[in-house]
Amino acid sequence: MTITVFGATGQLGTLVLPALREHGVPADQIRAVGRNEERLAALAAEGFQTARADLDDPSSVRAAVAGSDRVLLISASEPGKRVPQHRAVIDAAATEGVDQLVYTSIAEADTSSHVLAPEHRETEQLIAASGLPATILRNNWYTENHQGDFAAAKAAGIIANSAGDGRIASAPRADYAEAAAVVLTDPRHIGKTYELSGTTAWSFAEFAEIAAGVLGSDVEYREITVEEEAKQLEGFGLPADAAAFVASFSQGTRAGSLARTSSDLKELIGREPEALEVTLRTW
Repeated sequence: MTITVFGATGQLGTLVLPALREHGVPADQIRAVGRNEERLAALAAEGFQTARADLDDPSSVRAAVAGSDRVLLISASEPGKRVPQHRAVIDAAATEGVDQLVYTSIAEADTSSHVLAPEHRETEQLIAASGLPATILRNNWYTENHQGDFAAAKAAGIIANSAGDGRIASAPRADYAEAAAVVLTDPRHIGKTYELSGTTAWSFAEFAEIAAGVLGSDVEYREITVEEEAKQLEGFGLPADAAAFVASFSQGTRAGSLARTSSDLKELIGREPEALEVTLRTW
């Protein structure tokens, strides 16, 4: 058996590989696919199969998929380019006739108004149209996305954005990685769509309160406009277009697109997802 992991050199993928081993899959039955040649070489030294593939090059994708029994497609990292990149993997998996395709989507992809949702929604539709045996993991936000907020709390005692009272049901990447390993090693999950999240959703005011407790100092959450947030991000070095795009994430949060909690992640990994305070204490 060969389980192929696209995005294996990225932040989530590097956690999926050891999680698969913990679920009994030998390293030589796991194919790590990515673009970082140095990281791939290190993984090969650990006993993993490796393949270098560029999602913009369908021929390299087909070569990486060849001989695979199960494929994990971790969503690509460049918004605006994801659909054709994902299509390359889906088409290769369909040609190869893999037993299972697992895709990491976004929370409530079929109905979400979040700016990132349309590409995930279209990818899910492509998977359905392909007829592949599939499992969809609709991952809510990664807690690690807010390391910058914690750093701001530590440095200045202020967290400022335009999310307002919006809530986020986040969990750390390691928990999502474990869930991916679970569904890749048990065929009973084929045909299922899971809404994965933490079991508690938090607001930024609550994030600030928890951060204050961890840091032992005052932390204030300050609501600003989306335009002010974009300017703030420009001040951190982002180009104007990128700053405006990232600031729009807060509008998705404000609208409730990341607020839904579900027990799916807890049930898949067999324990409570790590709470926000526990994660902050590791930073």
